[in-house]
Amino acid sequence: MIKLSKRLQIIADYVTAGARMADIGSDHAMLPVYLLQAGKCPSAIAGELNTGPFQAAKKQIAEAGLTKVIAARQGNGLAVLTPGEADTVTIAGMGGALMVEILEAGRSAGKLAGVRELVLQPNVGEELVRKWLVLHGYVLQAETILEEDGRIYEVLHALSASHSPSSIRNEDVYDPAFLQTAMDTERKREWLYRMGPYLLRERAELLHDKWQHEHGKLQRICSQLAQSGLAESRDKEVQLREEMNAIQEVLSCLRTAKPSSSF
Repeated sequence: MIKLSKRLQIIADYVTAGARMADIGSDHAMLPVYLLQAGKCPSAIAGELNTGPFQAAKKQIAEAGLTKVIAARQGNGLAVLTPGEADTVTIAGMGGALMVEILEAGRSAGKLAGVRELVLQPNVGEELVRKWLVLHGYVLQAETILEEDGRIYEVLHALSASHSPSSIRNEDVYDPAFLQTAMDTERKREWLYRMGPYLLRERAELLHDKWQHEHGKLQRICSQLAQSGLAESRDKEVQLREEMNAIQEVLSCLRTAKPSSSF
């Protein structure tokens, strides 16, 4: 039985049992192999663009004796799929902007037809992914934040609106009423997209650490900008300090609010 990293294990845990899954950017196909070995999925597709990782995926699948139930396919993003052949799509280990680009290209080409579940792990730009999900009828069901090898990751689990429980709607998931700050509603909602609506409600400790680190990065940039005599630097410094104040305002709210797991 293959052993997954903590990050990949969380992704695997979110995949619905019995789903036909497709792992896009599968690298060594570790996730599909694990899900088939565990008996969680009946079939899988391991998609990979680059030749080296694609060959590594084929080798891993063959060594596991799973060539009849896991198809390794070389291609760009969701182009490896035929509409209707996957229930669940997983994408991990890339930036949010690239992930959205892959999802949108696939959606436009009809590749997401029949896909009822997405499990996504963007390395950065999580808010772009959350906004894409809302825009295209997927409802966030849960989020996990974890630390592995000195890096913090977020894993997002979403279902299509037609498969999401009636009690979980995007309007409720992104209702920022629980954030007790002086920000207006739209500004608060923007922070739900950026920090994660579930992670904020749960007051995840790693979320606090992640954004304190981000605050520190902005502070260092401001210190450098303060040494410049350019007007553009002044404007940029003002903008970044507003961002820092907003981060601190939301984090302060988390320290004083009670955890809320319901909408």
